[in-house]
Amino acid sequence: MTPITHTIRLSWMVFVVCTITLSAQANQPSAATQKADSVLILKKDHLLELLAEGKVIHTYHVALGTGGLEPKQKEGDARTPEGHYIIDTRNSESHYHKALHVSYPNAEDRKRAAQAGVAPGGAIMIHGLPNGKGYIGAAHRLYDWTLGCVAVTDAEIDEIWTMVPVGTPVEIRP
Repeated sequence: MTPITHTIRLSWMVFVVCTITLSAQANQPSAATQKADSVLILKKDHLLELLAEGKVIHTYHVALGTGGLEPKQKEGDARTPEGHYIIDTRNSESHYHKALHVSYPNAEDRKRAAQAGVAPGGAIMIHGLPNGKGYIGAAHRLYDWTLGCVAVTDAEIDEIWTMVPVGTPVEIRP
């Protein structure tokens, strides 16, 4: 086989493999076009997973609250809560690019706070970066910086925004 014939065959094989791969991908919905039916946040791993029918369809690395990995106990502790919630509203005019509001506090959180004689706090969101600070990008994940929220990049919240409707269950685990 001459070098030219070898090159032609190799080019043809690459073309066929790419065509088959692209065709297979075209028949699969992209992660961004799928709708998530639940959100799982794994605090210790600093991960947010979007799930559809029990399967992870996308994973994001996140920054959490500055108060450490313990569960939120009271207003102002800068901790990210743990428990079962839902996305109950969306805010496209947020101070943090876009934000999905998590329904914290739930009944259990309110009961625990009442027993401790403290306010449970609120305003827990999954959000992007502060407006005008999108250039920070993934570097924001170098340390936990929120007041208890779950932060992703602006591009990531844009993607999550399209995949997570109001009413989507959210579970936040230690």
